[in-house]
Amino acid sequence: MLERIFKLKENKTNVRTEIFAGLTTFMTMAYIIVVNPNILSGVGLGLPEGVAMDWGGVFVATILAAVIGTLCMAFFANYPFALAPGMGLNAFFIFTVVLGDNGFGWKAALTAVFVEGIIFLILTFINAREALFNSIPLTLKYAVSAGIGLFIAFIGFQGSGVVVGGATLVTVASDMTQPSIVLAMVGLIITAILVSKKVKGSILIGILVTWGLAVIAELIGWYEAMPDMGLYSVIPTGVIGEIPSISPVLLKFDFSVLGSFNFWVIVFAFLFVDLFDTLGTLIGVSEKAGYLDKEGKLPRAKQALFADAVATTAGACLGTSTTTTYVESAAGVADGGRTGLTAVSVAVLFALALPFSPIFMAIPAFATAPALIIVGFYMMASVTKIDFSNPRVGIPAFLTILIMPITYSISEGIAFGMISYTLINALTGKAKDVHPLMYGISAAFIIKYILLS
Repeated sequence: MLERIFKLKENKTNVRTEIFAGLTTFMTMAYIIVVNPNILSGVGLGLPEGVAMDWGGVFVATILAAVIGTLCMAFFANYPFALAPGMGLNAFFIFTVVLGDNGFGWKAALTAVFVEGIIFLILTFINAREALFNSIPLTLKYAVSAGIGLFIAFIGFQGSGVVVGGATLVTVASDMTQPSIVLAMVGLIITAILVSKKVKGSILIGILVTWGLAVIAELIGWYEAMPDMGLYSVIPTGVIGEIPSISPVLLKFDFSVLGSFNFWVIVFAFLFVDLFDTLGTLIGVSEKAGYLDKEGKLPRAKQALFADAVATTAGACLGTSTTTTYVESAAGVADGGRTGLTAVSVAVLFALALPFSPIFMAIPAFATAPALIIVGFYMMASVTKIDFSNPRVGIPAFLTILIMPITYSISEGIAFGMISYTLINALTGKAKDVHPLMYGISAAFIIKYILLS
């Protein structure tokens, strides 16, 4: 039955490889289970009652949104891509919308996400999102893959504690002997050795070994949990089986804001960021998996985008910020995941996280950091396919790659790449080489910057 549904032989894979890849993807993105409710509930911000969302409700909503979205991707598109509430989008949700000066609460913000999801469903149904995907030149698609590689590697170095904020915006940690940093770097070397020796499941093994070493370090007293510094116990605690109630955030919409101009500006912002974050992730991970055809088009792109739109809409109903395709899916792809069975494995693990959350929440960011760095290395290989000898395509590709990590945004990288590609080619006598939609997209990006400045 699995062969008939997921076409394993056609995709040159098997059940064991797919499940292993699903484990890897889940392990690299499991942090969202805790990070998302922490952000949306304003942990550490001291928000007054009524402003912050309920932590337990968002915790359950986060997991259920990931399960629904990932299963949709598995059965609609048969791709190994996982979905969950997106980082960056959740920060925009709380810091810009809820804590901004527009007077909107989190219920209005959820309403904006819900409306965004409905619009995405319509755009997908009329093939508008697929047309956007196909309008992006192949060179920029390679650049997006490489840029995402740098981006997630940067996230990995942040998660390890090696890279921190400083007078130069980012710098190396002042104390490189911190246990979390040492463990992360040991894990990186171990993972790199396993990858070099072509050990199957090397990325997942690297995560588990790093976590195991962290547990030992805490038991002997070398590693100490210091929550105020973002360092938590790596030993599972809590009662297994207790599931918080989702009712405080379920279907909590505020449709009274539909007549507000500022509300539609926020919807536009959500729409724009999510659209190009999703496109960027699909391009980058699909290129790594070898799904793109000779013209750079993604087979079943409409189904994949439809799954993403359903996930966003369902996630808003459940009570969480925008649900989107996760760039960490590249970790599972790097470990051999090629079909929706990988996604099903991820969804099952997310579901298991509900009663077994104390175990999954104990995996520290510095244990998954080596995996993200190694996946970043894999994705950077796309840069070799870019013709940098041709400035008309090389410069936009370079800007795409550079902007993603330094702005912490996939969509911003795409924006700079598209605008520069369109302008450079249009003004150097190569206007016909630019897809008509690229002109519209570039103009929309410019308008976005003007409206949101």
